[in-house]
Amino acid sequence: MAAAISAKSLTKEFGRREVLHGVDFEVETGSVFGVIGPNGAGKTTTMRCLLDIIRPTSGTIRVLGTDPRAGGPELRRRIGYLPGELFLAGRVTGRTLLAHYEAISGPVPPGRVDQLAERLGLDLTRHIRKLSKGNKQKLGLVQAFMHQPELLVLDEPTSGLDPLVQQEFHAMVREAKHRGQTIFLSSHVLSEVQQTADTVAILRDGRIIAVESVSALREGAVRRVRFTTSGIAAHDAVARLTGVPGVGHVEVLESDGTATLSATIGGDIQPLVRMLASLRLTDLVLEEPDLEEAVLTMYAAPQEEPR
Repeated sequence: MAAAISAKSLTKEFGRREVLHGVDFEVETGSVFGVIGPNGAGKTTTMRCLLDIIRPTSGTIRVLGTDPRAGGPELRRRIGYLPGELFLAGRVTGRTLLAHYEAISGPVPPGRVDQLAERLGLDLTRHIRKLSKGNKQKLGLVQAFMHQPELLVLDEPTSGLDPLVQQEFHAMVREAKHRGQTIFLSSHVLSEVQQTADTVAILRDGRIIAVESVSALREGAVRRVRFTTSGIAAHDAVARLTGVPGVGHVEVLESDGTATLSATIGGDIQPLVRMLASLRLTDLVLEEPDLEEAVLTMYAAPQEEPR
């Protein structure tokens, strides 16, 4: 099956400043692809190039099998787009605005708009100028999802949404994927992407520094373990723990009759489990992998100089 999106050697210059430096990635049809990066990393620029809002300086792009520069209105109707900086006209109601977008994007299933509005807690009878930032974001989401496009391109989609609405949005993304739609979304917060994405690209200073599955990120991320054991001296427990591959930063929290130790561990946890099985444990806490820390480590790693 052909990729829903393909970008090769993508560069973009604004005057003398190059903001994308040879970006390469592919998005599988029917998958959720997340792009993570700090503000200014190039996420929005990449999305705008994909949609032919701006044109790349060099490189090639294919979106749903078509060069976006030649796709025209026919290609755009197959895409739902939520921009990062959402500007909506203010003198009409939400329902009127969505009717306008429906005339542009194509048919919307009967009742679909009301269903989405109800799920997101959006009042479509209110004038847009009276809506809060969060409610405008909900309106933007309804606009993007309502015609069930083949491809959804969502730039910082949870911006301004409260936690309950964010969870509803994640459910909408999962349902879209189940229907075979492809979702390309961006965020500067990993936790927003890891709930729904199959693959994550990490963008820094206009370069993709890693493309990983969420499961691979979890496997490579650092966990924290804390346990209390009896019948063994603290220094002996430390010696056993430091002998486990991937263990680092061991700390003795308590050593009066029992030994309480804390440590970080990366990679495979089976050696740790085997070591812990040899101890008489009275307490054990193994935390979820810290994906944020894994990504921040990638941000902090020095980049190779271009050749």
